[in-house]
Amino acid sequence: MLDERKTAILRAVVQEYIATAVPVGSTHVADAPGVQVSSATVRNEMAVLEQEGYLVQPHTSAGRIPTDKGYRFFVDHLTPQGRFDQTQHQRVSEFFDRAHLRLEELLQRTSSLVADLTSYASVVVGPKPEAAVVRSVQVVGLSTRSAMVVAVLSNGSVEDQVIDLDEGDEALLPGATVVLSSLLVGRALADEIGPPGPGDGDAALVALCRRSLEALQRPHDHGAVYLGGAAAMAKAFDAVDVVREVLATLEQHYVVVSLVRDVMNRGLSVAIGAEHGVEPLAVCSVVVAPVVVDAEQVATVGVLGPTRMNYPQALATVGVVSERLGRRLADG
Repeated sequence: MLDERKTAILRAVVQEYIATAVPVGSTHVADAPGVQVSSATVRNEMAVLEQEGYLVQPHTSAGRIPTDKGYRFFVDHLTPQGRFDQTQHQRVSEFFDRAHLRLEELLQRTSSLVADLTSYASVVVGPKPEAAVVRSVQVVGLSTRSAMVVAVLSNGSVEDQVIDLDEGDEALLPGATVVLSSLLVGRALADEIGPPGPGDGDAALVALCRRSLEALQRPHDHGAVYLGGAAAMAKAFDAVDVVREVLATLEQHYVVVSLVRDVMNRGLSVAIGAEHGVEPLAVCSVVVAPVVVDAEQVATVGVLGPTRMNYPQALATVGVVSERLGRRLADG
């Protein structure tokens, strides 16, 4: 554990570097709250912090910048409670009070809201459709050779899957809708639902219904992913190749979901730099909060930004937005 003076110096360096993105020198730190010592003393203490892995000097004549270890100490021991001002609170409240939208649109707009509030990339991982109750189901013809099975779920989402049709199946679509409705409405897609049997119609209708049911119950690795503010990441880094690699990784939704899920599973609200294990995003930190409905986590709200992100602001934002989103989902 760092002593009081080193702690104050580290806090000053982290806060100044977050604000300016410029290596921090001893002269600036000497007058910071809780420090109040000579520049020479600060230089000596910063050298010790560098030896212990909390700071690094990017150039011989430059000041110091925090390492991942330095940010971790700041987050775990020094991060003040982030606060929303009245304008931000009002904006979030008005958004959810007016957000009478389908689930997909609600989550996409929530992602955009978080990005706007933080100026970082945002990610919202939606509920898995298997857990929601089916409100209605329909089999709709697309052509003589294909149809779409559409299920409207209780969480506001719509699950649809395209299936192939055999010759003559087009005339059976209304009957398939009736059979599937009797099997699925009021039940979750994850429930153990027996396949249609001989009593549900002739062999061709039963086969069509079974294909439709299998398509709807096909397991999902994760809920839908909604990204916002990716363009903001381009402003966070000077090196073009870094920006390109970060943006390319964000486009791989399965990587983003795995990252968010792993952070949550480890019981973390913040993963800094290389801690999260996704090498292309080693220059980034992730801040996440669960969306809870009826004591169960159904979704996740997070932000992804440079390791020098404003952690208090990011933590406050995902905390407030995830809580309001949970209330909105609970209200249906």
